[in-house]
Amino acid sequence: MDVDLVIVGAGAAGIGAAKAARWLDLDHVLVEASHRIGGRAYTERPAPGISFDLGCHWLHSASRNPLTRLLVPYGMDVQKTWHWRSGIFRNKRWLDGNKARKFEIKAFDTAAELAGQGEDIAVCDAYDRDSEWAPLMDYWISLNHSTDSDQVSIRDMCAYEYTGENQDWPVKQGLGTLIARFGADVPVLLNSAVTRIDYSGGEILLHTTGGDIRASRVLLTVSTGVLNAGDVKFTPALPAWKQDAINDLPLGNHNRICLVFDRDVFGDYRQDTATFFDDDGPPMNFCISPFGSNCAVAVTGGRFADWLERAGQQASIDYARERLVKMFGSEAARHIENATVSAWRGDPWIRGAYSATRPGAYGARHMLAEPVDEKIYFAGEATSENFMDTAHGAYISGVRETLRVANTISSNNRNPVHPEAMAWELASC
Repeated sequence: MDVDLVIVGAGAAGIGAAKAARWLDLDHVLVEASHRIGGRAYTERPAPGISFDLGCHWLHSASRNPLTRLLVPYGMDVQKTWHWRSGIFRNKRWLDGNKARKFEIKAFDTAAELAGQGEDIAVCDAYDRDSEWAPLMDYWISLNHSTDSDQVSIRDMCAYEYTGENQDWPVKQGLGTLIARFGADVPVLLNSAVTRIDYSGGEILLHTTGGDIRASRVLLTVSTGVLNAGDVKFTPALPAWKQDAINDLPLGNHNRICLVFDRDVFGDYRQDTATFFDDDGPPMNFCISPFGSNCAVAVTGGRFADWLERAGQQASIDYARERLVKMFGSEAARHIENATVSAWRGDPWIRGAYSATRPGAYGARHMLAEPVDEKIYFAGEATSENFMDTAHGAYISGVRETLRVANTISSNNRNPVHPEAMAWELASC
């Protein structure tokens, strides 16, 4: 098989790239190591009427998110007024959360000020480590970046283009469902893991478990977890500057635990979330009865997510159940009828959740996005400098790199369209 472009990985970035390649009339093929498309967007249904996203769940930054254009044609429902982090249970009592919120706002303001001055320290150094609220702030960072606060660049965190309150929308039917539907019309070779890429000659030879492919260009949308693990071999080896960028963007971990109940167990508690925050272990946030369903979703991030995943699925369920009981009583636990747990670090085709730039390595995302020899191109959330760690950031990056590939193959394909504008247009087709 000889093509202009091979797109490796059928997550949000790969789907965006394939749709852009079709739009630009590029002869291309999309290959995926897994048995399914979607990558880190994956929805399961643990009970009738309940959709549970094991991976990405939010349509972040809605006013800048092209994927929101799919909601109406796909019949998807979202919640646009989300009172995130609303209830805190600490030392056997409920708090109003105002002190924690003030600490969080001050921490982010300080981080933004330091980042604006060019500081590239670890995020944890932007707030008072002696404060009782520091561990809770550490927890939020571990969820936002899937990496602990001492391992996240403050400039990278502040480079995200936050678009305001009520701009992060959970999807009732699942963001994984939405992305799978969006990519359903894209031809893809499944169960075709790329094991080696030889770009030493005039054309590129890709060895895959589904056969060999020759191409003029390759667009890699695989995670930095896969790249750092050396699952794809390169001939010649990638240059040092590229490997440095990969190393500076390690994949953290973020897992979700869905507890399904046979009835409403939360009584008069009507806030959207509840956060258990005590001194006997890391905090744990629960999304309570999302979209009115009889379930709760707990989330873990960073080193603790890795530790709990290694302990096994039952350990994750037990940890969540114990904290649920402390907040809502033992009656709640007696009505658990099903539980589902993600385990992203153990997924061999992804090896984690999403990327975080190491402190002192700001600029690594830009370097990761740079092509090698105008032959090998890179996309995915790790290459997004303003919407990292999101599905739409990955999607836009796939469109961006396909436009760049088209411009190198033929001058006739030069297109002044901005990648984000094209991403919106493709989501309308």
